[in-house]
Amino acid sequence: MPNPMRIGVIGVGKIAEQYFAELPKLSNLVLVAVADLNAARAGEVAREQGVEQLSVDALLTDDRIDAVLNLTIPAAHVEVGLRAIAAGKHVFAEKPLGLGIKEAAQLLQAADAAGLRVGSAPDTVLGTGVQTARNLLDDGKIGTPVGAAAQWTSPGHESWHPSPQFYYQPGGGPLFDMGPYYLTTLVTMFGPVISVAGSVSTSDRSRSVGTGPLQGTPLDVSIDTHVSAILFHESGVSSTITVSFDVWQSRAPKIEIYGTAGTISVADPNRFSDPTEVWTAEAPEWTVAPVSGGYADAGRGVGLADMARAIETGRPHRASGQLAFHVLEIMEAVLVAGRERRVVELTSTTERPESVPAGSSPDRW
Repeated sequence: MPNPMRIGVIGVGKIAEQYFAELPKLSNLVLVAVADLNAARAGEVAREQGVEQLSVDALLTDDRIDAVLNLTIPAAHVEVGLRAIAAGKHVFAEKPLGLGIKEAAQLLQAADAAGLRVGSAPDTVLGTGVQTARNLLDDGKIGTPVGAAAQWTSPGHESWHPSPQFYYQPGGGPLFDMGPYYLTTLVTMFGPVISVAGSVSTSDRSRSVGTGPLQGTPLDVSIDTHVSAILFHESGVSSTITVSFDVWQSRAPKIEIYGTAGTISVADPNRFSDPTEVWTAEAPEWTVAPVSGGYADAGRGVGLADMARAIETGRPHRASGQLAFHVLEIMEAVLVAGRERRVVELTSTTERPESVPAGSSPDRW
């Protein structure tokens, strides 16, 4: 068996817990070291994981490390990624790829020039839920697709996150934080987007940290807290999306796909293995679709394992930087369209990632 890819993690905040839970299950990845600007927190995590604690600079230049898993805040994604590329390391980052396409393009260009790979969350689309929905769609289960609707809403992350300030700064908000799960799913289903129309707003509700040592601390809001958009896909399908930090409760489904012969209720794209349901004119009742694709029992990190296996075999990886870049441009375009009340044309494109066959493993394919 080939040597596993040796991983260094930069950023050990809350999302890192989910990655650390999955990494030991992936045979082609091995965790070597962790780093964080909060050295005390990094030391605690290093002890928990049984690995070395390094400074950020030391981790980036450590020859034992093949790839950097970048779990820093969005504002640091490109900066850390560029430094990792300059040090000869592959990069897999949390979403979004960057704060905007201008800076994110530098990361992809640097990686191409160095012959290195860039991957990005979300990799939840590689799980059984979304992949089963994709297969239903591609197999014509609901006829010809005519549209889709996606919605994610909440009153905001400050109710549960102990340090939620970055969610209300550029690179955060409901669009940049939760939008990538839904937009990546829509692109996975229908292919690239060519233009968007949008509506954005910011509520005047005062916000403060609701839990932890910072409880009661006021939050400054410098992002749009309610965003809606229409996406026009190159395939001819149009889809809609609404994401919000201003909705206290909703019964709207996460994602539905509408076809000439039925409807698919897509699994929660923020999770890997929730069930997908289908309703057709021939069988007019909701039924849970049998799993027909996707990495089973997956968790965050499967996209990195998929990338490592793709490097080994010389194939494209699925949770790619190009896909993340296209999703980033969609989000950027939605904000421009909403603020300027016009349709915005996109300049980037991407391929639909290769589907994940049922029974496959991200570390073996």
